[in-house]
Amino acid sequence: LPLNLLNTSQGHPMLVELKSGETLNGHLVNCDAWMNLTLKEVVQTNADGSRFFRLPEAYVRGNNIKYLRVPDTVLDIAREQNIQNRQENRNNRGHFHDRGYNRGGRNNNNNYNR
Repeated sequence: LPLNLLNTSQGHPMLVELKSGETLNGHLVNCDAWMNLTLKEVVQTNADGSRFFRLPEAYVRGNNIKYLRVPDTVLDIAREQNIQNRQENRNNRGHFHDRGYNRGGRNNNNNYNR
């Protein structure tokens, strides 16, 4: 679910707090399986909140992230996509047998003993 949420968040604004206490506010451009993020139109704030920097783009390694905040609309979209994916998986469960395969993964002509 977290990666699904991040993929859904692409193009949307988000706040990223780093373990160092710094925060980054920007729009998510890309993410990968290790939660590495690329943000654009970023405002970086230092840990005590006294300094701000505007950056055209920032790359954040996933292991430096303390937490992420995304808009509620993105959460709703991700939740609906998750429900839709579950329903599709349930609907596709019985279709494997329709392709001429049995549960053992072999075809039904049993020629493997010859």
